[in-house]
Amino acid sequence: MPLTAPPQPPPTRTLDVRGKVCPIPVARTAQAMGAMAPGEILEVLATDPDVDLDVRAWSLRSGNQLLSLEREGPMFLIRVRRA
Repeated sequence: MPLTAPPQPPPTRTLDVRGKVCPIPVARTAQAMGAMAPGEILEVLATDPDVDLDVRAWSLRSGNQLLSLEREGPMFLIRVRRA
């Protein structure tokens, strides 16, 4: 029987930064997270190929929890929980 990931709670807010390049996706993610309450989840839609490494480094520095980072073609779907 295959293991399945537990369902994730729905995002509190979605941020669309598709078409933007570094540093805009991470800067806008940080700004959006600053306006959210602890425990809320931000979903980020991005196409910058560097967003993978950038958001991982930012989440470590900021203390916000990177819940998931998936790539579908040129688009990244990122979910972060506010610390």
